[in-house]
Amino acid sequence: MTSKLTRWIAALAFSGLMMGLVLASAAHAQDAASSWPIGSYHGAIHLPTGDHRLAVEITGKPGAYAGTVRSPEVTDRDAALDSVKVEDGALTFTLDSIKATFRGRWDAASSSWIGQWSQGQDYPLTLAKGKLEPKPTIVGLDGTWAGALSNPAGVKLRIVLHIHRSASGTIVLLDSPDQMASGIPVPVLTRDGQKVAFQLPLIQASYAGVLSADGKTIAGTFTQGAATPLNFTWTDQKVAEVKRPQTPKPPFPYSAEDVTFDSAPGVKLAGTLTLPPGRGPFPAAVMITGSGAQDRDEALMGHRPFAVWADALTRRGIAVLRWDDRGFAKSTGDFSKATSEDFAADGLAAMTYLRTRKEIDPKRIGVIGHSEGGMVGPMMAAKDPRVAFVVMMAGPGAPIRDLMAAQREAVSRAMGLPDAMIARNAVTEAKFEAALSQAKPFEEAKADAIKVLVDAGMPAAAAPAQVAAVNSVWYKWFIAYDPRPTLAKLRMPVLALDGDKDVQVVSKQNLPAIREALKANRDATVVEMPGLNHLFQTATTGGPAEYAQIEETTAPAALNLMVDWVVKHTHR
Repeated sequence: MTSKLTRWIAALAFSGLMMGLVLASAAHAQDAASSWPIGSYHGAIHLPTGDHRLAVEITGKPGAYAGTVRSPEVTDRDAALDSVKVEDGALTFTLDSIKATFRGRWDAASSSWIGQWSQGQDYPLTLAKGKLEPKPTIVGLDGTWAGALSNPAGVKLRIVLHIHRSASGTIVLLDSPDQMASGIPVPVLTRDGQKVAFQLPLIQASYAGVLSADGKTIAGTFTQGAATPLNFTWTDQKVAEVKRPQTPKPPFPYSAEDVTFDSAPGVKLAGTLTLPPGRGPFPAAVMITGSGAQDRDEALMGHRPFAVWADALTRRGIAVLRWDDRGFAKSTGDFSKATSEDFAADGLAAMTYLRTRKEIDPKRIGVIGHSEGGMVGPMMAAKDPRVAFVVMMAGPGAPIRDLMAAQREAVSRAMGLPDAMIARNAVTEAKFEAALSQAKPFEEAKADAIKVLVDAGMPAAAAPAQVAAVNSVWYKWFIAYDPRPTLAKLRMPVLALDGDKDVQVVSKQNLPAIREALKANRDATVVEMPGLNHLFQTATTGGPAEYAQIEETTAPAALNLMVDWVVKHTHR
């Protein structure tokens, strides 16, 4: 489960006589140094995907600045900045295509802009005066190299390297198609004769191999805790995509309408409303996504679960509203500042919108949530008794802190990690949480927590981002939440489904807690689905590494049970 945190810098204002003096002084300084921000700058951001160096060029003149930015870890092409401003001594520029903003202040002593890069989360960034040095150039490896890793549980993961030389040096990007991950920068690639090696410090991984005489294969070992054979072959073929046969394809026997509706101030949610044929009024369901910023289809690893679910429901006479999470895709707002309570407010706003539609029966609108969304749905229903039904698809019912501890162990076992490593990780996690829970100022607790991670082997550059993640407003709220009191308040029909191979929400821990919390509800159905994972796919280990490899988006048994239950409870 993921989280992001953004902090905004407040500007200071002056009043009265001092206002005139300050403005006059600032104007004089600007006239004296009209080319002040113009020039070349460079710096580095420590992102979750690795260190990204930046080359920034500022051009133009006061009031009409422009610029470009490039990260040689990703590309040798410059991207035009969408806006560049200097106001009150602060430089701000944006790159809208990736929703990124830099804001910093000039430090004359170091000849640099010192500030932060905001892209869902804030990262310290210092842009020093001068051009960025190019990466080293590696000869004889240009092209696409494909290989496959087998983890201890026997799950194969395809690994693809894209290597090419440019004016920025040799750029190396890594794809993991089976995990729907692409464009991951490989910061260090070396070649010594026929010996080839690269490093991925963020995940504490490295590779060492030997290039064949004909330059077409590299035989070697990938090391991440344990050493695993990994051979690469040069290819000019595209990596085949895994099929997704359940993804709905037009023509549809129902209508689909793009809609927008308002939630909190500054939050306009964009979504899709599917309506069955006929005049209605129809029963309806709103869908709540799981953790992390997600689009209206809850798209991940090539799957579009909500599109599949909405299609199945609408074909059976149930209207469905699904939307992009606030601050993501076409919805506005700030996802990084939101908690589960905010997502519940968005869900209730969706219901309010549906009650304005003449095609919808306002007395038959319920909620279907997946993962964290399966926790948010009951929160909505507890606040609004008009919610007609609640469906929890792998929704948490036990205290979140307990669920997360069970998740860490279950995921590790699905990956095939040895017991000794699982035990060491548990000790590290306990020390990490203890460090952050100390009665100290956060900066002191943060330093202690970083030391715990570094001592356990995490790269020093990556540790601060991990601490920042658990210090986010979302995580602090989420980890302290106990869903049971909320579930106990529900009196409308409730369906709770878990897969017995789910390693993210462990059913043996979760379902008993839900049953106990719903014991006073006369229409509560709690079902454990055999052989299904967190996405309700038919699985082998249940581990996240399988999600992308499985063609099935949702097992028919789970989909049919959910749809049949909703139809039964809305057509009485």
